[in-house]
Amino acid sequence: MPVRVLLTGASGQVGGDLLPMLEPFASVIAPGRSELDLGNPGEIQRFVSETRPHWIINPAAYTAVDKAESEPELAYAINADAPRALGEAAAQLRIPVIHFSTDYVYSGAGSTPWVEDDAPGPLGVYGSSKLAGDQALAASGAAYIILRTSWVYGTAGKNFLRTILRLAQEKDELRIVDDQHGSPTWSRDLARTVVHIIRSVSADSVARTKPIHEIVREVRGVYHVAGAGDTTWFGFAREFLRTAAEVRPQSRLAHLAPIATRDYPTPAQRPLNSRLNCSRIRDVFGVAMPEWEESAATVTREVLSH
Repeated sequence: MPVRVLLTGASGQVGGDLLPMLEPFASVIAPGRSELDLGNPGEIQRFVSETRPHWIINPAAYTAVDKAESEPELAYAINADAPRALGEAAAQLRIPVIHFSTDYVYSGAGSTPWVEDDAPGPLGVYGSSKLAGDQALAASGAAYIILRTSWVYGTAGKNFLRTILRLAQEKDELRIVDDQHGSPTWSRDLARTVVHIIRSVSADSVARTKPIHEIVREVRGVYHVAGAGDTTWFGFAREFLRTAAEVRPQSRLAHLAPIATRDYPTPAQRPLNSRLNCSRIRDVFGVAMPEWEESAATVTREVLSH
């Protein structure tokens, strides 16, 4: 019998990269919004009960950081109530859950990379709603792994890299924030991490003749996973425009100008320090993410080749 995986958000960045990686060894249930309304807890529990997957993977989220300030109810429904419902259904049926969290649960104070046990202090609705989801899943009784990541981008969808590549070909100058620090993370690297965890847990389950959910319960908790190293949004943009210039030397690209956060006001406050210490996932699962520059160059070349 193939492994059955319930994957939410398959049209998103992480879900979109996960789907083709899971399909070679799993039967993937990837409902669209018309099939599963993540804003309806009762529908979530019914869907899980009917499909009875072996794993639940939940990268789906309300990620419109600024818009969340004016749509808090919707943000909490998707980011907090949905993980709670998934967790409660999973606990009842003994299904392990892999859920995605965000650096926005932290205050952004200081310059030291955050560790999983640091006290949260979200600055806005998005971070608060994601934190509420993490806490609800942890309290649900489910066997869970929360992958807390930062600055996610990929070859598809709306993200910083694709936006800057487009604007750099349209404008003379781009003003980019240079005092927010974090680790850019390729969605495909996150997808590989999920597959690695599933394979690792499954192998452990077979070797020890223990159910998968019991193996996950032994290692349950929050794990930071992000691209190795760190930079600023300005440094991130500069790196993939450097690659773009190599790929298309005849192209004219915008000049980048570094600015401070205060010079680019937004409805939601951004954390200044989004660095994440990822030693726990390396120690437990042997996951070591690539240097962010390496992944950024790969994505830039892939985007420009289409």
